[in-house]
Amino acid sequence: MKWISLFFMLVTLNCLAQKPTIYGIGDSTMANKVKPEENPERGWGQLFPQFLTDKITFDNRAVNGRSTRSFINEKLWDAVFQKLKKGDYVFIQFGHNDEKEKDSLRYTNPHTAYRHNLIRFVTETREKGATPILFSSVTRRNFNEKGVLISTHGEYTLEARLVAQEYNVPFIDMEYLSELAEQSYGPEKSKQLHLHFKAGEIPYYKEDKADDTHFSVKGATEMAKIAAEELKKTNLDLKKYIK
Repeated sequence: MKWISLFFMLVTLNCLAQKPTIYGIGDSTMANKVKPEENPERGWGQLFPQFLTDKITFDNRAVNGRSTRSFINEKLWDAVFQKLKKGDYVFIQFGHNDEKEKDSLRYTNPHTAYRHNLIRFVTETREKGATPILFSSVTRRNFNEKGVLISTHGEYTLEARLVAQEYNVPFIDMEYLSELAEQSYGPEKSKQLHLHFKAGEIPYYKEDKADDTHFSVKGATEMAKIAAEELKKTNLDLKKYIK
């Protein structure tokens, strides 16, 4: 009996000593990128840990090209769900690939499948005693000829907001906040936040590159900083882990 009691005491102490983990689930705008020593592209989740203390772990499970549908169907969510424990957090940010109407493996109707997939992430996170946080999609650098930044996310941001309101989930409106960042740089300088390179300008790109969706180190750092600053304004216990 003494050994059994000791065993359970050690298990309890080990659980108490475990750091909480933030899991990032989403698409390429959040994901870690390959060959960072050569590749100038970054996801904001890749750079988010620099804004955290060493008292919490950030596990970035976001994957390039995934929508809520494909993230679930490819069992990527199951892999996160199995590891979730009480006191953890899940950052949820999808939309870019849910919008792809010509791709049956990724597209979701914003008012039906997208909404219900977000609800699933929220409710299953809470089942494990963890805390979900919803993020709207970051904006694309989509200035028109008059220098007006035009949204490409349609109803997806609205549905993320509505799910957050209905289920009392913390909501970080990254679309609005990233719009402000893009606009502060303006139509030309905002290229610095993204991937604009002439052929041969850097070894990684042999041809011209003009990508207004994905981020440079500068852009991803800006987005990660925005997320950290907004989280510090919430009532979440998480904010004590943000520098």
